[in-house]
Amino acid sequence: QVQLVESGGGLVQPGGSLRLSCAASESIFSFDVMGWYRQAPGKQYELVARITRGGSTIYADSVKGRFAMSRDNAKDTVYLQMNSLKPEDTAVYYCKGIRGGKYEYWGQGTQVTVSS
Repeated sequence: QVQLVESGGGLVQPGGSLRLSCAASESIFSFDVMGWYRQAPGKQYELVARITRGGSTIYADSVKGRFAMSRDNAKDTVYLQMNSLKPEDTAVYYCKGIRGGKYEYWGQGTQVTVSS
């Protein structure tokens, strides 16, 4: 019954910015942790950023200083602000929520393409 829906992806030039949104069907505080993952063509998926119920965040080294994760409880939504985008950021980005330490929920993904 839990549903996560990503949006905000698109085609941008190197150096550009995008903001991804992940809308949840219920309170984001019902999740122990929420995160953003990405999968580039022909490569395994990787953690981009995550935030705990208490607000602690962690980022992949490759995006530190460029990406920022945030949340809006009133809208049951988490965000990923992406700045100074590089071609290597091109991937499908997925939203993930975890409950009870083992229950995982995934969104359908949104495509981000960084190219001239």
